[in-house]
Amino acid sequence: MRERILILRDAELEQGDSSSTILKSAVQLAPYGCGAATGEATRVFTVNGVVRPKIAIASGEKQFWRIVNASPDLYADLELDSVSMTVVALDGMPLTYHDPNRHTEELRHVLLAPGGRAEVIVEGPKPGSTTSLRSLCVNTGADGDPNPTMVLADLETNAKESAPTHSVQAGPYDKAIYKPLSNRTRDRLERSAPDFTVKFSEDRNGFYINDRKFAPDEEPMTRVKVGTYAHWRVTNATNEIHPFHIHQVHFLVYERAGTPLRRPEWMDTVNLAPNESLDLIMDFTDPIIRGVSVFHCHLLSHEDKGMMAKILFE
Repeated sequence: MRERILILRDAELEQGDSSSTILKSAVQLAPYGCGAATGEATRVFTVNGVVRPKIAIASGEKQFWRIVNASPDLYADLELDSVSMTVVALDGMPLTYHDPNRHTEELRHVLLAPGGRAEVIVEGPKPGSTTSLRSLCVNTGADGDPNPTMVLADLETNAKESAPTHSVQAGPYDKAIYKPLSNRTRDRLERSAPDFTVKFSEDRNGFYINDRKFAPDEEPMTRVKVGTYAHWRVTNATNEIHPFHIHQVHFLVYERAGTPLRRPEWMDTVNLAPNESLDLIMDFTDPIIRGVSVFHCHLLSHEDKGMMAKILFE
């Protein structure tokens, strides 16, 4: 399959600016309010630096897209018009890694928080039809920022594009590498009390994790043993959404607000709705993990104002 890398970033909007008016029109930015957030949108998405590009794809052709939300604050709830996406991996974690029997998942839309990634297979639309890649409205909560619907790109069956010149070489492995998490270990962790709890909170003076602002000279908030799994609970005590992110490791999101999820996912960036809690199985088993790292809210303005903490891998 032809492979594409789609990097979503921002174009700034300014009130009363003619260029911003053109940008809003180009992406068909929804003129109405979105969710509980007030105010007007201040940014729109670009794809590889272009506002609403055309993506060449033949009718019935399958392409492999690697998509990253590189926006500091915008959520991308991705949807293709009337077509599902075949998801292969989330946050760089193939669906098969911890479940060798789960190769792909057909989804109508995929939510990518800032920093989130998805690898998907898409199929070209029928001849003469118009298909767009959109970001849907995301309700960021009463204290959040507007995140309205907009068009990111259009799939164009008539566009001319030369075939890729690079070739894919066989890697050193002839089979995919799997690392299943045993049912026994998973059941034990899910039944156990949390080993650590993360609480996001905020007030007029800033943003906090466990009632503390980040300080570069402070000791790590928590320590974990490399080679182990752990049960963490992440809670959001605010009126806006926050994406929880941790460096170096992935986690299984298996329970939301005390209710087991039908389809748990391995991720490294997950969204928490206002006043919501998530239960995670943290994978600290990779032997290359070392030293001090961080976990934080992946909204840049929140992280920079204190919503980050250190973790020591021992």
